[in-house]
Amino acid sequence: MQNKKSFEIAAEVIPSLRQLEWQKLEMYAFCHFGTNTFTGREWGDGTASPSVFNPKKLDARQWAREIKNAGMKAVILTCKHHDGFCLWPSEYTDYSVKNSPYKNGNGDVVKEVSDACREYGLKFGVYLSPWDRHEQTYGTGEDYNTYFKNQLTELATKYGDIFCFWFDGACGEGKNGKKQVYDWDSYFQLIRELQPNAVINICGPDVRWCGNEAGKSRESEWSVVPAFVGNQDYTAEHSQQEDTPEFAKNVDAKTQDLGSREFIDGIKDFIWYPAEVDVSIRPGWFYHRREDFKVKSLKKLMQIYWGSVGGNSSLLLNIPPNKKGLLAKADVRALRKFGDELRKEFPENLLKDCVVSASSQIDDEHNANNIITENGYWQCAEGDEQPEIIIDFNSPVIADKIVLKENIATGQQIENFNVYADSGNGFEKICSSTIIGAKRICRFKKQKLNSLKIVITSYRVKATLEKVELYCKK
Repeated sequence: MQNKKSFEIAAEVIPSLRQLEWQKLEMYAFCHFGTNTFTGREWGDGTASPSVFNPKKLDARQWAREIKNAGMKAVILTCKHHDGFCLWPSEYTDYSVKNSPYKNGNGDVVKEVSDACREYGLKFGVYLSPWDRHEQTYGTGEDYNTYFKNQLTELATKYGDIFCFWFDGACGEGKNGKKQVYDWDSYFQLIRELQPNAVINICGPDVRWCGNEAGKSRESEWSVVPAFVGNQDYTAEHSQQEDTPEFAKNVDAKTQDLGSREFIDGIKDFIWYPAEVDVSIRPGWFYHRREDFKVKSLKKLMQIYWGSVGGNSSLLLNIPPNKKGLLAKADVRALRKFGDELRKEFPENLLKDCVVSASSQIDDEHNANNIITENGYWQCAEGDEQPEIIIDFNSPVIADKIVLKENIATGQQIENFNVYADSGNGFEKICSSTIIGAKRICRFKKQKLNSLKIVITSYRVKATLEKVELYCKK
């Protein structure tokens, strides 16, 4: 390792199985719901009476139905936000649905949502804020850590498989005016024991926060980053400490590069830490009626999608239920348009009836034809500095976008590539980009294609492609 360059060390880093499974989800929903929904606040202080919580028409099946129709594959529920109010009847606090009017104190929103998710084939995840502005033991040290782990245990053992535990770094003062020192290591250990397949996001070792709440991602969103980026204190330091609208829009230019050769030069310790882009469909994270006319447009949602899912990140889109316990009409309209547009953008894959060849391959098992099948992946031979893949169509096709996927199970390697099209007058460049990773979507002007050529102009140690797809919007 002493003689290896930093980029060579980074090239050896691979994801865990749980990270690989998470990567396949690509896009999933956040549902912020709680007392804030009824008080009109974004950050509750733990003083709101449980009596305010009464979503008389709550229909978790409606949430799941609309979320799935929009093309998402999972839901994360705010089981407890900073105010400390629990959406399940926790044994460890009275500040929960059991002391609310909802279903006369017999309700369990976590169960309703988790059951609905499974009915509709969605995975279920939980958000449990470590900052609890109601709990008396917050800020006392071990007593609160025990309290928090008790609640983690309830969620991890009573609601089936959990795909994700989502933590932010919020750490403000409690009722006693003190801040809590979170015992992250013991939290993570407990989750690994009780839900070993779950990813732990943001303040966690598995999935990285993109750095803002505006839905903006980096042009080159590397999954392999220096180990210090995964430090929980580092994440908490850059997390929101107070409720300000400016934070959501902030994009720190100093962190626009986390993985290039130049940035990582001299670093020897790396982790697989892929990015998640989190953003709300409306200005706030909780439902506010005044924002019904400020729901994101289809154009904006697609812009976010291209940059996140199409740029080696996953998209976490917040859709907050209203006071009735339903997804609001304005949000549903936006979700339906979004889902319809995605189905139009990605109809049948055009790369089926074609012939694929490459400038090289490492062996017969890893041949170029694998990129249009489910048989494995292609890998270039050693010494092929700018490997090429050519796709010839038996008859011309009309297309406007190409999807490329590396075989990330063996690492993230590709740094730059170009795509050329032959429409009858020889190959001409139609798009170029930096990294690929789990998924890169490149759009170009709709045109007739006789052949495609993919040229990988720079990679670290080995170049692989698991899948290439070609589409034309209906």
